[in-house]
Amino acid sequence: DALMEAAGLAVAQEVWLMLGVVAGRRILVLCGPGNNGGDGLVAARHLAEWEGDVAVYLLAPRAADDANLAKVRALDVPVFTASEDAGFERLQQAFEGAEIVIDALLGTGRGRPIDGALAEIMRRLAATRGTHTPPKIVAVDLPTGVDADSGRADPFAVRAEMTVAFGLAKVGLYTLPGSEYAGQVQVVDIGLPKDAGSDVPVELLSTAWVRERLPARPKDGNKGAFGRALVVAGSAQYPGAARLAAEACYRTGAGLVAIAATPRLQSIIAAALPEATYLPLDGASSLTASHARTILDALPRHDVLLIGPGLSQNDGVRDAVIGILEGAPQNIRGCVIDADALNALAQTDGWHTRIARPVEDSPWRAVLTPHPGEMSRLLGVSIEDVQGDRLNVAMKAAAEWGHVVVLKGAHTIIAAPDGRAAISPHANPLLATAGTGDVLAGAVAGLLAQGMAPFEAAACAVYIHGLAGEELSDEFGDRGLLASDLLSVLPRAIRTVREGKRMSAAAPSPFGSMLDLSAFEREPTTDPGGPE
Repeated sequence: DALMEAAGLAVAQEVWLMLGVVAGRRILVLCGPGNNGGDGLVAARHLAEWEGDVAVYLLAPRAADDANLAKVRALDVPVFTASEDAGFERLQQAFEGAEIVIDALLGTGRGRPIDGALAEIMRRLAATRGTHTPPKIVAVDLPTGVDADSGRADPFAVRAEMTVAFGLAKVGLYTLPGSEYAGQVQVVDIGLPKDAGSDVPVELLSTAWVRERLPARPKDGNKGAFGRALVVAGSAQYPGAARLAAEACYRTGAGLVAIAATPRLQSIIAAALPEATYLPLDGASSLTASHARTILDALPRHDVLLIGPGLSQNDGVRDAVIGILEGAPQNIRGCVIDADALNALAQTDGWHTRIARPVEDSPWRAVLTPHPGEMSRLLGVSIEDVQGDRLNVAMKAAAEWGHVVVLKGAHTIIAAPDGRAAISPHANPLLATAGTGDVLAGAVAGLLAQGMAPFEAAACAVYIHGLAGEELSDEFGDRGLLASDLLSVLPRAIRTVREGKRMSAAAPSPFGSMLDLSAFEREPTTDPGGPE
């Protein structure tokens, strides 16, 4: 049908982009009995028409009237079937010399354990990675053996270099370990109805999604128009956290950022961030309960509160955090709760019933930004329980607490109390270093200050933060980043989102005007990792 034709053509196009030249290149297409296999047959036909050296291997015989199989046979493409291949000798011969293997075995249709002929095919496919010239594997819609919803992977799961996903990206492609098996993910439009995913509350963040939601920057705007943020962060032990969070607020567009600081902390930060203003606190080395009143008195003059980075952990900090969050005025647009403020909440029984809750029709809502360890403490469960079901854990917590939750890490999850959720496409080990979480918290606060709603501000900040990390990966690779390196790249990442990214082809396309390569937007792809 039309959708299968579009899907198979999209896979063939991606293979062409990967190879550069199709003619004479050896390509093996592994096809299952269902629609995923049909997509593979369409791809095989197009690649053969472009003069590729194509072979097809069927997991099981297909229907006698299968039109796609008939078209492939008409092109003299060799077709083998597992049931007729004693000892899988023909399969092994087909693997030898293949530059590309297309996995069109099961896709999202797996409903039983992998065994029998399928298991043997996948075992032998995995073994090709140990050969002198292993083929690159392209998965159709989903690598066989990876769960579309959870990302869990069967022991036989296919580990692909690229997955071509149709219409809607599957959650499992952006959840570990599934994202490791998926490789580079290309989401392609095959003509699915525009409302096909309207009942799915989970969004995959993309450049287009973020671009549509970023706040405008009118030319006649002033610092007051772009919001005022108050940062309650830092201590004698962690003075840099306040600077990282405050500068990130500025770098994402906040008009004015004030830091609540003792004289000692202010003297350390001022040289590094002269643009900040200060709310003077008395001379204690860290936040104390006595500071809460000063901060609460100042909050009505600000739009956003960011509390937590580098506060340290002691009874005084806990009492101050609870006092501030209990008394936070409803007039502020939102509050970002991070790091040691989250640890303070975790030490307080019934904390989510004590912090200020939004009143009806009020925009006030907190954004909590825990890493897995902080999330485990807030929930009273193990880190393994958090990481084993990240999406559902974040969504349930947001609904119970009544606030937005940003569960950091590889493929950060953003969840709202109303059931919406978003997943970051970024998973970058370069960001797995101290201080990058402070930068993310500041970026959320900076977007909140400009009037964005909490869920959208959190999601856009996560994407921009991840994109900044991707841009720095070109320079640093996968290690050696300092969190402060991110700060000057945040505005560049926002500009990239606003202006879009275009890609040009290095060689002429064998499919002519069917694909305008100059209009392709490629999302960044990475290895696992994330904010500390």
